[in-house]
Amino acid sequence: MIDSTTLYDCIIVGGGIAGLQAALQLGRYSAHRVLVIDAGKGRSTFCQNYGNILGFPNGISGEELRRIGRQQAEPLGVEFHKDRILEAKKEGEHFLLKGAEGESYRSRTLLLATGLIDRFPRLPGLVETLGYSVYVCPDCDGYEIQDRKTVVLGAGEAGAQMALILSDRTDQLLYINHESKPFKPETMERLREHNIEYMESVVSQVHYEDNGIIRGVELEDGQMIDTERGFIAFGGNHVNSELAEQLGVETLHNHHVETDSRSKMSNVENVWVAGDLGAHSEQANIAMGEGAQAAIWINKTLVKMKREAEENSVHAH
Repeated sequence: MIDSTTLYDCIIVGGGIAGLQAALQLGRYSAHRVLVIDAGKGRSTFCQNYGNILGFPNGISGEELRRIGRQQAEPLGVEFHKDRILEAKKEGEHFLLKGAEGESYRSRTLLLATGLIDRFPRLPGLVETLGYSVYVCPDCDGYEIQDRKTVVLGAGEAGAQMALILSDRTDQLLYINHESKPFKPETMERLREHNIEYMESVVSQVHYEDNGIIRGVELEDGQMIDTERGFIAFGGNHVNSELAEQLGVETLHNHHVETDSRSKMSNVENVWVAGDLGAHSEQANIAMGEGAQAAIWINKTLVKMKREAEENSVHAH
């Protein structure tokens, strides 16, 4: 149980890749009391194999990366607590957060690393293949489908655009519009131009081998479509911007936050943003960089705060 009277120097909301890298960086300054509050689930917990992170040539799962990150940060004095923060507001000079069970938390500075949640149907076999042979990011994992037979599972324009992006990687593409959502006629024409097969059909199951390698998708009518790799693109991903908006942080039309490019601070003083909540490329390695960058500037701010407090104390006496 957290003592609600404790004033933290920094609270990091979100224990994913950005939040953990920030925690590690802040912990290494040794001067600050830091708390990471994490709900336990996020985009990184779904990815079972990041293949483009320096130092992991065979890939690493999001869960393992999170475990290692916490293992690195805890000996530095960083505290961790499981909760889902529902309310955030400024109270005087401090920030006040409230969790799902009613717990309260206070801090001098705040880093929001709340990320986003991908929208996709929970089809049998789909989660088991994510990161191994079914992907969400063409920049991270387009390499994995090079010249391979690939199925894009998606909805409407989002799925069609993903298929078009991937057409540079392979000429064996099938786009299955799982939700039969309409999309622009000119996009359909472009699919034809790129020789991308198209069908509207509900997928009932993803078939895969024990190592997470997709072998095919089964349609609602029982038809089997063989494939070597897959991508998903359903659109409508949910950006977890609620806390940012409660604090008066300005968001873009898509609910991402544009931060100061140097410090990663938002338009609200002493509120920083890192990772997929921010307007960036939505990659784990970039989230790491943003977490470290934000932490460096949080440290600068905290050092300044403490120096000013000491000076004021001296003058008061």
